This record gives sequence, structure tokens and C-alpha cells, in this order.
Amino acid sequence: MLTIDSLRAFGANVDEGLGRCMKNEPFYLRMVRMGCADANFEKLAQAVEQNDLTAAFEAAHALKGVMANLALTPIAAPVAELTELLRAKTPGDYREVVKKILALRDELKALDE
Repeated sequence: MLTIDSLRAFGANVDEGLGRCMKNEPFYLRMVRMGCADANFEKLAQAVEQNDLTAAFEAAHALKGVMANLALTPIAAPVAELTELLRAKTPGDYREVVKKILALRDELKALDE
């Protein structure tokens, strides 16, 4: 079951995230669940696989906002780094970074099982 304590153990800045959600714990937890289900994770993976840096940037940028607003730091940090590389259209193989991001997302989702 997803809890404030499990999110803290995951590395989320729960106090910051709760602050953005008016200190409403059930609302914050619901937003975290919705963030984990964000379709941009799959869009990012697909765009990187197809080497579509524009689509990858759009997906990463959207995820960056969601993860940062929820203060899900372990996911927000690599997504933010990837976003800036994609913004600059820096050529590279981003599959390993995306794999790490998806693994962190899956780890977070597993907290709710």
C-alpha cells in the first residue's frame, strides 16, 4: 500500500509534495498514483527507441513537470537531466537512461501493491 512513509523511504520529498497538494494526504497519494500511470513514460520510451528527439523531449518535459510537482525526486532528477539533453538535441543513445527511469517508476508503482 502506498503511504507517506513508503514514499519517504523511496526518496520522495514528501513534505514538499504534500505542500503542493494543500497538505491533503489522500489527494497527494492519488496524484502520485496518477503520475505513475502517466502515458508519457511509454511515449518517452517509444520516442527514444525511434530516435525521435522532438517527441522524446515533449514526453520528458511533461514528465519532468509531473515528477517535480509531486517531489518524486528519484525519478524527477534523471528525467530533468534527460529533458535538458533532449532540449539541446544532443545526439546520443538514451535507452539506458529511459530504462532507469522506467525501473524507478516501476519501483514506485510496486509500493502500491
